[in-house]
Amino acid sequence: MSGEKDLQKLLKTMKPEHKSGDYVFCKVDNLENINLDKVEMFFREQEAITLILKEETAVKLQLDYSVVMSWITLTVHSSLEAVGLTAAFSKALSEQEISCNVVAAFYHDHIFVNKRDVEKAMEILNSFSN
Repeated sequence: MSGEKDLQKLLKTMKPEHKSGDYVFCKVDNLENINLDKVEMFFREQEAITLILKEETAVKLQLDYSVVMSWITLTVHSSLEAVGLTAAFSKALSEQEISCNVVAAFYHDHIFVNKRDVEKAMEILNSFSN
């Protein structure tokens, strides 16, 4: 199944869920000595490898990070070819001065917001289904 493409359906049925825990973005030069079972996501960039992991794991690994994030998953199965979903929710969040970092995976979009903003972000995201 390739997921939903219709923007209005996506917005009405995105059903955001706040995943418990505190998450951070860190960078490493390589994955040696990193237990990938403890890493939520990673992405290779030209400059380094970005890790998204629980704060407690970053602390144990003595990795630097700058902000503690909350993780929100849009539970609707969105198509990788859907147009406008990221733009719609990021615009709504930005209008309330909420920064978001988005990871689109095969089934869902994942939004990371500053921990202090998660309640307001959930209200905004839930408002699309009203």
